Amino acid sequence: MKKCFLPFLLLLLVVAFAQAQGNISEKVDPSIAALMKRYVDANKSTKTIAGWRIQIMATTDRQRVEDALKKFESLYPNMSADWVQSKPYYKLRAGAFTSKRDAIAAQYLLKADYPTAYPVQDSEIKPEELIK
Repeated sequence: MKKCFLPFLLLLLVVAFAQAQGNISEKVDPSIAALMKRYVDANKSTKTIAGWRIQIMATTDRQRVEDALKKFESLYPNMSADWVQSKPYYKLRAGAFTSKRDAIAAQYLLKADYPTAYPVQDSEIKPEELIK
């Protein structure tokens, strides 16, 4: 008798829960709604975020860093890379990570081909770079 009653009880609970889902209403305090709107607007205006990248090399020779970029892209096609100029150096950097832990994990994968690579902070990471 209990075996027949249990599936019926579960079915009854599922139906009751499904009906309750349609009747949920939300009351939000106007001051909380205004605060959330300010938060969303402030974050929409932010075009870059701070994060981490892996620095592959730094050199004063632009041609050398461009050649290294081509080699890196052929070895690691799934990882983004680009060079930046910080006078007098050209720096080849790869990846975009939100945490240092993620950057160190990527550094570990790159160590075989780039033993001198190390994680660096970057405050100019575009959010879409993190999605890749």
